[in-house]
Amino acid sequence: MAKNYDDLAKDIIKNVGGKDNVISLVHCATRLRFKLKDKEKANKPVLSSLNGVITVIESGGQYQVVIGNSVGDVYQTIGRVTGLSLDSNQDDDSESKSGFFNNLVDTVTSIFTPMLSVMCGAGILKGLLMLCTTMGWLTDTSGTYLILYSASDSVFYYLPIILAFTAAKKFKANQFIAVAIAGALLYPNMTALFTAHKAINFLGIPVILISYPSTVIPIIIAIYILAKIEQFLNKKLPQVCRNFITPTICLAIVVPLTFLVVGPIGNELGKFLASGYSLIYSINPTIGGGIVGALWPILIIFGLHWGFVPIVINNLALYGRDTLFTITGPNNFSQAGASFGVFMKTKDVKLKAISGSAALTGLFGITEPAIYGVTLKYKKPFIIACIGSGIAGAITGYVGAGCKAFVGTSILTLPAYIGKGFVGFLIACGFAFIFSAIATYLFGFNDNMLIKKDNDDKAKDIENIVEDIEVGSPANGEIVKLTEVSDKAFASEELGKGIAVIPSEGKIYSPVDGTVEAAFPTGHAFGLKTKTGAEFLIHIGFNTVELQGKYFKVKVKKGQVVEKGDLLVEFDIDKIKQEGFDITTPILVTNYDMFREIIPTNNKIVSKGNSIMTLIK
Repeated sequence: MAKNYDDLAKDIIKNVGGKDNVISLVHCATRLRFKLKDKEKANKPVLSSLNGVITVIESGGQYQVVIGNSVGDVYQTIGRVTGLSLDSNQDDDSESKSGFFNNLVDTVTSIFTPMLSVMCGAGILKGLLMLCTTMGWLTDTSGTYLILYSASDSVFYYLPIILAFTAAKKFKANQFIAVAIAGALLYPNMTALFTAHKAINFLGIPVILISYPSTVIPIIIAIYILAKIEQFLNKKLPQVCRNFITPTICLAIVVPLTFLVVGPIGNELGKFLASGYSLIYSINPTIGGGIVGALWPILIIFGLHWGFVPIVINNLALYGRDTLFTITGPNNFSQAGASFGVFMKTKDVKLKAISGSAALTGLFGITEPAIYGVTLKYKKPFIIACIGSGIAGAITGYVGAGCKAFVGTSILTLPAYIGKGFVGFLIACGFAFIFSAIATYLFGFNDNMLIKKDNDDKAKDIENIVEDIEVGSPANGEIVKLTEVSDKAFASEELGKGIAVIPSEGKIYSPVDGTVEAAFPTGHAFGLKTKTGAEFLIHIGFNTVELQGKYFKVKVKKGQVVEKGDLLVEFDIDKIKQEGFDITTPILVTNYDMFREIIPTNNKIVSKGNSIMTLIK
């Protein structure tokens, strides 16, 4: 029976700030990759603790929720039960503020992630066909081989069409116009002209013909240009003729421009990337393979490994084989081996189940459960796996192994590596697993780490709390017991314990010395943390987030150090009340369980800075 992910899907969307906070959502082999309007609205601790979530990572401008093998099912369930559109990207001005690197990583992952599963499937099929022809089970002229090979190769031959579709989604261009442009690049007559080395021109301008099947960069650049032209035309043209005039102009401009300029430049850029990697690889493939192999698990942690996909595809298109993903392939076996070492060593039933499952999925090419669920959690197994991956990468580089298809390394895809260095590659994979398993069993793990890990997690929250803390009033006003406020979530004390103030003027000040951990751009809430580890949430009114910052003027920013009495925000108290909002302001201690007692004041009226509660260590 299929597992029900309805509750998990709802909890995930709730704790990323609701579906209205989601700009886009895609998934790769193990992760839900969110782009959020406001990351401050996401509740990372709750997300990480959900049953079914391995961990949560913020990287490359994305909010990544690591699920594991069931990510596809969870992704589809999110669309079904929450009503979140899985096909649309909303506009958001914050995207341009993410920085060049984050935007680059986000662009690459957004374009390539949706197609990775079919590329891997096609790669596995190619590998099996190589095995069949090598063993003499099939000939490359048989009908069976030709049909299956066309199924496996079509993804790569018509790659520009697939990329046109995903790039158009990313750049917010018309996907059908984008596919038509890619189709023009692969049009049989144009391909025949290239094969025959015929010279042609466009309006008297010579055309540099290149081979576009399996290319990556030209079509991505072309669709980016399409998006800009299309946006311009849609603003200028009357709506009555926009639907047919815009596609006409776009096709008439972008297709010739791609053949004349974009294609040749993009092709040269692709050659530059591939040759640059080849140059580095050729200097010393053993050392290069060792360095790349050792660093690869760290790239996986931050979700940056898919950023190398364009280089791999260019290698395949230009040279017919790739060594980059081949070098990193043994890492999967290394992580699996380290998890297996933990499985063999531990006597803890729960950890044995987790590590055993992670070892198995690692052998099948999915390493996130091993990394986040086992090796990284206990540190030493992860370090051992990095060492094993580095040594195996050096072996792979030394023997010159490569792959003729885009595949992730697993026991199912090993036939795809048949060719130069194949035996050495098998030795590298075997070494990675055995070395990591034995080293982890002997030196990398013992069950004392389970107790230490639990104690460390608690110690992180209490190690700095060494004294009682006097909390000052953030405003002039009237004191209200937290349990008596109108908002049930606050009154229940589920969000934290503390007290509330009804401010008499539109100013909120810091109640303690500390650091601003959260400063919502809407101005309605602030998170503070003292040097001694106490964590506070100040929430101005109830449901005031709906004002979207209207009437608020934020005076601090996240990461800023403040002193007791520093102004955090100004707001128009009268206009907020006129809008019908309750202005009662809770001051919560969110890590209240780190304190023996929280004693609120008995005063009814307070001034800014007056003591309103004492936190007893």
